[in-house]
Amino acid sequence: MNKNFAAHAALAAAAIIFGANYWVSKGLMPGYLSPEQLVFIRLAGAFVLFYIMAFFGGNEKIERKDLITIAVASLLGTTLNQYWFFIGLNYSTPVDIALIHVTNPIFVLSFAAIISQEKVTPLKIAGILLGSAGSVIMIVYHGDITFDSDTFKGNLFALLNTLAYAVYLIMIKPVMNKYSSVAVMKWAFGFGVLFSVPISFQSMLSVSFSNFIASAWSALVFVVVATTFLAYLFTIYALKRVEASVVSFYIYLQPFIAALITAWMGVQPFTVSKVVAAIFIFTGVYLVSGKPKKANGVTPLK
Repeated sequence: MNKNFAAHAALAAAAIIFGANYWVSKGLMPGYLSPEQLVFIRLAGAFVLFYIMAFFGGNEKIERKDLITIAVASLLGTTLNQYWFFIGLNYSTPVDIALIHVTNPIFVLSFAAIISQEKVTPLKIAGILLGSAGSVIMIVYHGDITFDSDTFKGNLFALLNTLAYAVYLIMIKPVMNKYSSVAVMKWAFGFGVLFSVPISFQSMLSVSFSNFIASAWSALVFVVVATTFLAYLFTIYALKRVEASVVSFYIYLQPFIAALITAWMGVQPFTVSKVVAAIFIFTGVYLVSGKPKKANGVTPLK
């Protein structure tokens, strides 16, 4: 299979999972779990899965300086990213959070340009603008946007969440080029669990699974296995093969995926506006994922 195609297939799969996660995670809070409890369970569960996978893969050794990079990236991309996401989702709505998340590719491209990791081209800028337009159309016709005083706190945390994830993608990219994806993720989630202890220890003492019904257990398994383990695995697989801006751009697909799921469930129809939005999004993906040219004699990271 063509490596570039495989990377895009992995990103599409991750987008499907993340698109469904807005509604799945929202169903767990606050009736079953608090944001702090959900963060710890999610990180610990994913760490166990990545540790087992790394164990059978040979437990690759990582240099000390790279472990420091992974630790800092983990603080941003696992602990704070997920903690702020769940707080935001708990206080706000899936529609609001999805709208704020479409700013992620812009942050990634901006940060990458500042540290000269990726070249900003007119095609990438055009692709981001098209993707933004498509996502806004999708979200506006998907539900009511409620940027009011009751959800301001949640929306603010969602913005912090997407900023943290943008920096994480830029920081983790060079390390991914040196080591196996599973080895890096084992350490990333290991550090993530440690960093989450101060914010989740007290609340974990009061967690109760006795009131969980079957649907709640299914949702929790989905959040740990699919949203955390598989989606992160798909993302880092792609990150080794395409630029960070391409990886982040797939967040534009998440409102589209959410709209498809609600249409399939019969909650809302898949309208002409959503078709137009999808065209914008997929065209943007094509423009942003164009093969980078050499700059100053150096080929950008792949």
